[in-house]
Amino acid sequence: MMKFAVIAAGEGARLVEEGVALPKPLVLLNGEPMLDRLLRIFFDNDAEEVVIIVNERHPQTAAHVRSLMAEHPHRRLRLIVKNTPSSMHSFAELSPYLENAPFCLTTVDTVFREKDFRDYISAFKTSLAEGCDGMMGVTDFIDDEKPLYIHTDEEMNIRGFYDRPHSCCRFISGGIYALTPRALRTLSRCMAEGQSRMRNFQRGLVADGLKLKAHLFSKILDVDHVTDIEKAEHFLRG
Repeated sequence: MMKFAVIAAGEGARLVEEGVALPKPLVLLNGEPMLDRLLRIFFDNDAEEVVIIVNERHPQTAAHVRSLMAEHPHRRLRLIVKNTPSSMHSFAELSPYLENAPFCLTTVDTVFREKDFRDYISAFKTSLAEGCDGMMGVTDFIDDEKPLYIHTDEEMNIRGFYDRPHSCCRFISGGIYALTPRALRTLSRCMAEGQSRMRNFQRGLVADGLKLKAHLFSKILDVDHVTDIEKAEHFLRG
């Protein structure tokens, strides 16, 4: 069994500035809140438990999660309500609940096709028997404002992460991380060193010698702007 975790503690400031009234986790994609969509997909992939961190400044999101917990008592949902300065800090708040099983972590605004995700989780479970410490969801579709480029070899082993494109980099990070608890030691080290960006955590995994694989998704989108909502809906309908 696996655990899953969702970082939904961001401000969603750009969506607010562009007139979106709902907190980002509750923004609808084809009629379904982004957070609900992730939870549905995770439980469809046999999630043992899903841990969610949300922002104190958006009580509507916390109330929504609590209503889901009441509506689906058979689902193991754990809610953390706390303001954090970065995604890595949010990950650190989630980490005590991820120590005893492989887990998959993503941010709430990461959009992908459900079949791609099923294939990804299946591939990760297979890789565990081969001594893999983690599998990153990657894409060759670049629509990110600050993409993180990934260097992979011919077997899709990850060799490095770069802020700028290199000839050796075919893919970028999609912000989907399937990891073993061993990765939490790297997280603790990065936090102790004052790191605050998930890309530095990923670099830390390589520096610490963890065996990482990349898994290609057909496309992965982030929802940061109003125009991204329409893009994501069209992508999912397609």
